[in-house]
Amino acid sequence: MKIIAITVLAFFISIDDVSFKLFRRPLLIAPIIGLMLGNLQAGLVIGATLEVMWMGTTNIGAYQAPDIITGTLISTSLAIMGNTNGSIANMVATAITLAVPTSILAQQLLVLIETVNTSLNGWAKRLADNADVKGTNWLVWPPAILNGLARAFPTFLALKFGAGAIQSVVNALPKFIINGLSTSGSIIPAVGIALLMMTMLKKPEMWMFVILGFVLAAYMKLAVLPITLIALVFAFLYERATRKTVVNNTKPDSSSTESQEDYDL
Repeated sequence: MKIIAITVLAFFISIDDVSFKLFRRPLLIAPIIGLMLGNLQAGLVIGATLEVMWMGTTNIGAYQAPDIITGTLISTSLAIMGNTNGSIANMVATAITLAVPTSILAQQLLVLIETVNTSLNGWAKRLADNADVKGTNWLVWPPAILNGLARAFPTFLALKFGAGAIQSVVNALPKFIINGLSTSGSIIPAVGIALLMMTMLKKPEMWMFVILGFVLAAYMKLAVLPITLIALVFAFLYERATRKTVVNNTKPDSSSTESQEDYDL
């Protein structure tokens, strides 16, 4: 019954991904799975870990990023189901090990689905040419159903037949492979944060805040809460300073106004 429930969840989250995009992040998906499997704490920890790991992952143009939804669904479910009596640390390690390959495999399936969806372009063009607004209500269903099946079907197969098999394969892997996967799992979050920082830190002066945060954390050994409060103060001061600069720059020059009035006279 739990497998069916998670499969249905995968279907509806897939529809949400092509519409409202409310539940597509690991930080939201994993706790729901943890609650369904009776281990909310593990779901929260796994979700937070996968969220940091995939924080900067997004589709850009025609590039289809690894499917973090399927990766989260399968890896979180298998990690909790396969480590019933294990520690949360083991569940997180298992989830990280399974998340990357499952997300990459699901990525290829989504590319195939998106290719199939392009066949609807002719139908959409005819609806647009005829201004058929009601017809577009039916147009959205085929892509939504295909995307739902693209995540629900692999999730069902993995949970129905792959929990014990995948766990056995993971346990049978050589130690150097496990160590390599653990190392890559530690590196990937840094890459995700780096991608996010490159997106947010467009202005050179923003790097001063990064340096300040690094000094507060690495040298002054402050916890997250005091660093956050200090950051709020500096963010407020920066916002006020930049707003004042913008106002001064947009204020009309009195001398130029007088010159223009003299010219008009």
